[in-house]
Amino acid sequence: MITLLCNITLAYEVILIARALLSWFPLHPGGAMARVSDVLARVTEPVLAPVRRVVPRVGMFDISFLIVLLVLQIVVRGLILRC
Repeated sequence: MITLLCNITLAYEVILIARALLSWFPLHPGGAMARVSDVLARVTEPVLAPVRRVVPRVGMFDISFLIVLLVLQIVVRGLILRC
């Protein structure tokens, strides 16, 4: 059971990183990468939105991604699951 939760957490971390990387590139509406970006946004936004409401932007940077990634790495995988 722990292994499954560790794998799910790792997969979510990869999805978060993929979304962050795609945000650096211009995407053409209706293109394949735009559709991938939309799917990634639908999967990650329910977690990122509450953090974004609490943590303000730092200049032009949205650090909610980093906070969620750190919480997943340190708290969930490190302290709770011990992956």
